[in-house]
Amino acid sequence: MSDVVVTLPDGSELPMEPGSTVEDVAYEIGPGLGNDTIAGVVDGDLVAAAEPITEDSRLEIVTEDSAEYLDVLRHSAAHVFAQALGRLHPEAKLTIGPWTDEGFYYDIANVDLDSEDLAAIAEEAQTIIDADLPIERIEYPRDEAFEIYADNRFKRDILEAEAAGEDPVSFYEQGDFFDLCQGPHIDSTGEIGGFALLETSAAYWRGEEDNESLTRVYGTAFPSEDDLEAFLDRREEAKERDHRKIGQEMDLFSVPDHSPGSVHYHPNGMTIRRELEEYIREMNDELGYEEVWTPELNKTEIWKPTGHYDNFTAEGEMFAWEQDDFEYGLKPMNCANHAHLYDRERWSYRDLPMRYSEFGTVYRNEQSGELSGMLRVRGMTQDDGHAFVRPDQLEDEITQTLRVIEEIYSQFDLEVLYKLETQGDNAIGSDEIWDQATDALVDALEAEGLDYEIEDGEAAFYGPKIGLDARDALDREWTIGTVQVDFNIPERLDLAYVGEDNEEHRPVTIHRALLGSFERFMGVLIEHYKGNFPLWLAPEQVRVLPVSDDNLEYAESVAAELDGFRTEVETRSWTVGRKIRAGHDDRVPYMLIVGDTEAEAGTVSVRDREERERDGVELDEFRAALEAERDEKLTAPAFLD
Repeated sequence: MSDVVVTLPDGSELPMEPGSTVEDVAYEIGPGLGNDTIAGVVDGDLVAAAEPITEDSRLEIVTEDSAEYLDVLRHSAAHVFAQALGRLHPEAKLTIGPWTDEGFYYDIANVDLDSEDLAAIAEEAQTIIDADLPIERIEYPRDEAFEIYADNRFKRDILEAEAAGEDPVSFYEQGDFFDLCQGPHIDSTGEIGGFALLETSAAYWRGEEDNESLTRVYGTAFPSEDDLEAFLDRREEAKERDHRKIGQEMDLFSVPDHSPGSVHYHPNGMTIRRELEEYIREMNDELGYEEVWTPELNKTEIWKPTGHYDNFTAEGEMFAWEQDDFEYGLKPMNCANHAHLYDRERWSYRDLPMRYSEFGTVYRNEQSGELSGMLRVRGMTQDDGHAFVRPDQLEDEITQTLRVIEEIYSQFDLEVLYKLETQGDNAIGSDEIWDQATDALVDALEAEGLDYEIEDGEAAFYGPKIGLDARDALDREWTIGTVQVDFNIPERLDLAYVGEDNEEHRPVTIHRALLGSFERFMGVLIEHYKGNFPLWLAPEQVRVLPVSDDNLEYAESVAAELDGFRTEVETRSWTVGRKIRAGHDDRVPYMLIVGDTEAEAGTVSVRDREERERDGVELDEFRAALEAERDEKLTAPAFLD
């Protein structure tokens, strides 16, 4: 049997016997690396050091210095939790316990736990960590594995699904505990330097609402206690920034029970959304888009040729129903409607690109347990756009879009991260057009000198895309917008333009959303700014605070001089100190304090939300500074810099 070729991160190739493990490859590279090997990343998947390599693969060795080491450690921490749980609650039945971006969770059945139960379990877990138990991989024949879990239908389900066909089956053992698991894991429990259990929630088995409800316990782990403390501090800060909490404090939005997953914008929230819409309209004008509107209700026939119908109904994500011998649905995306607009006319090669933009509301039937304020919704309004271009225009069109995206995200002081999502198993169309589409995205990214990560197999079914992630003030990453290249839908819908040769040719569709959805983007902004919006977005930009009721008339005249700005006069008969505190609590960028002295001089005392203050300010000077701050869209109050 011929060797398999293992491609290493530096591009070098290493021939190995089929069935050689990740650890075998590491020892082949060098004994030091072999000794340090914790796990491996094979073709993008994190696997155990004992994982055999049976075909040509790309391999990265994972050691304690690798970014993936934290995932491995957290996977082992999930087992530590499960072991501690079993000691205190032997009636509990384990299901799955994967690592996550922030730690791990374990879903369990046959036991009810709440936050008050976690302290005792965490204490027992710490004894397991302190015991520094070796973690070892063991194997059982498949039949014996089923016998082990004779009274645990969840583990038997895993044996029949994820472990289908495996014989023997891998387990991991530490002390008196073992668990069905593919790994990878660290060498011993003592490597866990910081461990904490965070909270409990309900979850459905395999995420399906028709399945049994389970108890989910969330936890986290780090190599050191200092790392854990830093994480917990960030977590507390994240709670303070929670957009649902701030949204209520600032009266921005609500998601009432009668509209699950659908946001109601209150006047303050609508002010922010309106400003965002106008800003994106400016960007669309810069890119040459024409704004359209298409209906939310359509016959489902519109989505069948494109493949969206099969895709969305298979996942249960489309709202659809039968009526008058037809099936209708709420649109889950805008592209089919925009393709219809394009197809109304006969286009020449000179007419392209043809670009449509829409603030289009779409609906996805997300599971109720996954809904979260503005960040995970069922009804969302996207700043959507579709450009129909000639193939020779493709790279330039993508490049122009990326330049505007960079400008937009820098405007909000958000770092944008680019993720290139490539062809997956559900892809439609030929490999050739997928390669052509992917090459266009890569060429545009590299022409702009932009760093990007490759996420293999993560693209939508109809074309590769650049996913836009925003990194916020807490270094969290949020998936926001997208730029996708699509050769397939124009082919399926028979879209055309007349070329120089007077023959019909296929356009290429570029799907792009600059902010993504307004709901999600606003949720991210609320948390990013902690409610302290820049002047141009702030629902209330200036609040005038009369020292006493005798100064109300002058306060009203000051507000009148600031026409064009969102200005309120504080009319409550409070002390000045209380009025200032209320202004800070309401996150108003500027407060103007006016008393007898200011009224006589025709000036104001300016105080910003950063608690800086200046007396005797001429109103004309303040207004001119406000105009500049608003027009330049500065991210923080600048008048008192």
